[in-house]
Amino acid sequence: MRKRHNLKILFLTFSLCLFVFLGIIIFNNFIEQSEHISLDKEIREEDNETIEVFREPKISSINILAVGDIMFHSPQYKAAFNKETKSYDFTPTFRHIKKYVEEADLALGNFETVTAGAEVGFSGFPRFNTPKESLLALKEAGFDILTTANNHCLDQGKKGIIKTIDNINEYGMKNIGTYKEPNDNILIEEIKDIKIALLSYTYGLNGLDNALTKEELSYMINRIDEEKIKSDIDRSKSLGADLVVICIHWGNEYQREPSIHQVELGRNMVEWGANIILGSHPHVIQRTEIINKDGKDNFIIYSMGNFLSNQRKENTDNPYTEDGIMVNLNIEKDFITGETIIKNRDYIPTWVYRYRENGKLFYEILPIDDYIQGELDVAVEESLKPRLKKSFEDTMNKMIEN
Repeated sequence: MRKRHNLKILFLTFSLCLFVFLGIIIFNNFIEQSEHISLDKEIREEDNETIEVFREPKISSINILAVGDIMFHSPQYKAAFNKETKSYDFTPTFRHIKKYVEEADLALGNFETVTAGAEVGFSGFPRFNTPKESLLALKEAGFDILTTANNHCLDQGKKGIIKTIDNINEYGMKNIGTYKEPNDNILIEEIKDIKIALLSYTYGLNGLDNALTKEELSYMINRIDEEKIKSDIDRSKSLGADLVVICIHWGNEYQREPSIHQVELGRNMVEWGANIILGSHPHVIQRTEIINKDGKDNFIIYSMGNFLSNQRKENTDNPYTEDGIMVNLNIEKDFITGETIIKNRDYIPTWVYRYRENGKLFYEILPIDDYIQGELDVAVEESLKPRLKKSFEDTMNKMIEN
């Protein structure tokens, strides 16, 4: 009996030990699972935090710089000619403004001449034909896109349009407003994930319409037609444009106030969906206007004046033809809301300095404030300094902030 009793105690003891051992194992597994669940929860929380950080608003910002009429009268291309090398060099003209143009994400200018080739004969007003080296200088200055729909685009006929487009492309730039063949495409530049539609139109062709057939005229030059402009804006939007920029050649020459037609058309284009309207042709600065639509500001400058020309007080009896401006627009896109806005506007008045040195004529575009601050390596004649300063005041008085 005692032996059997001892075996029973031994069995119970063993069972108890086994139960305790199994309990410890189960408890440890429970703790490990709890820690794993807790750790997994922390990881998931961290993942959620990562997602939240990723979903913070993403903003992209670019600068668009625009200038007015770029013209080459005969004294200018003659001044650029090097008799020793028998070549043309226009690059010194742009040396003082190059830093501004290069810094822009997109730089635009109105190329108001053609480059039909030396065989046609170079000429200035009234029917321009400029050495193509002028385009090389613009490229080296930092320009990206040139508008070619203006009243001088037919100065050398169909050949002038085609050769000018080819030369612009040869130097790595693009043009808008004139075309070599039927083309329904709208130029959309995508910069830092912001899509910018670029459109260009002109009021007329100096009576040279007959240089093209009716069919050629229908597609080679964009002329101001309200239905076409409205349609082009709609198509730009359908192609995903975040911003619609219109470069338009309009208005009355030498008038410092926009015409009733300019104001009406400008406001209509904003109503149709345009965001930035850059005017040219009057050869003098005209005012700016901000139009708020759907809670966003849209920008119009009715005329940016002459960025470069030989027009001066001495030969036009109009000092305002010497004035130009670089319009610098900061564009911002919020990728969460999808909204694109004009964040800031900056104006850099310019003045064309024409002078002689050792019997040779020079043209240089001066950012006026840089000159006033003593930042330019140029010595303006004492008699011209009052004109330069007045140019700055006259230009800034036309800007909306003043």
